Amino acid sequence: MIETFTGANDFARTQALQTRVATFVQEHGDFAVERLDGESATAQQMRASVESLPFLTPRKLVLLREPSKQKAFTEQISDVLGAVSESTDVIIVEPKLDKRLSYYKTLKKDTQFQEFAQLDAPGLSKWAAEYAKQQGGALSATDAKLIVDRLGTNQQAMQLELDKLLAYDPKITKQTIELLTDRMPQSTVFELLDAAFAGNLAKTMQLYKEQRQLKVEPQAIIAMLAWQLHILAVVKTAGSKPADEVAKAAKLNPFVVRKTQTLARKITLPQLKELVAALLKLDTRLKRTTTDADDAVQLYLIKLAQQ
Repeated sequence: MIETFTGANDFARTQALQTRVATFVQEHGDFAVERLDGESATAQQMRASVESLPFLTPRKLVLLREPSKQKAFTEQISDVLGAVSESTDVIIVEPKLDKRLSYYKTLKKDTQFQEFAQLDAPGLSKWAAEYAKQQGGALSATDAKLIVDRLGTNQQAMQLELDKLLAYDPKITKQTIELLTDRMPQSTVFELLDAAFAGNLAKTMQLYKEQRQLKVEPQAIIAMLAWQLHILAVVKTAGSKPADEVAKAAKLNPFVVRKTQTLARKITLPQLKELVAALLKLDTRLKRTTTDADDAVQLYLIKLAQQ
């Protein structure tokens, strides 16, 4: 059996790999597993490992981590796969694969190919609630959504935070989430714009303060605001098109598009153009003069909230 484990979801990929290896070890023992890393092993060494017969065991498992770091391995991939011993299982771990290359196409065609994609926000919320239940705890759908809104969509980071919350109290609540977790900067920039468009100046400045407490520099906040305004422009110009259609065309997360549609209804296209132009002017001024960045960004947000 020859398998490929790939995809941006490090958590899901690692979990699946650990389960696969543990099952093999339980049946054949630790000595039946050979591990080689493309960072240090040569293409010749990796090929020799998959071709050789197992020693003192009926089967062996060869785990190759990022063998593509050895160019010779990728160039010989068809020959390597064809030379794998019948008594050998091979797992190729490649977190990132270029789909344009023949290496990817060969792995996709000639191996059991498993791609672990990142979960979107609704999917991660559902997973978080199920994970809490599996650990003997409880997490409502509403509070699971709150965690995702605060932490983002990194599943591995989410598991660590859930373990911390469950250790504190198996019944996870809004209160414990707010007590024990910190907002990720990416999640508050959207809230920053939302508060500003709603004319809530106090909340706008509070969220900006949180960003700075997280040591996010004003220039980084400008960059994230620019990205949010880009998404807002895409959604605004899409009119009444369904969120999934807009997301597919613009290569955005459908969840992000749906959230942004609410913002888009609060602003006109001319206002949006003015905001983009003002942010560009602000960014240019900060790069060319000694203007206080904190004061300048806060002034931009104040004007945004008072429009």
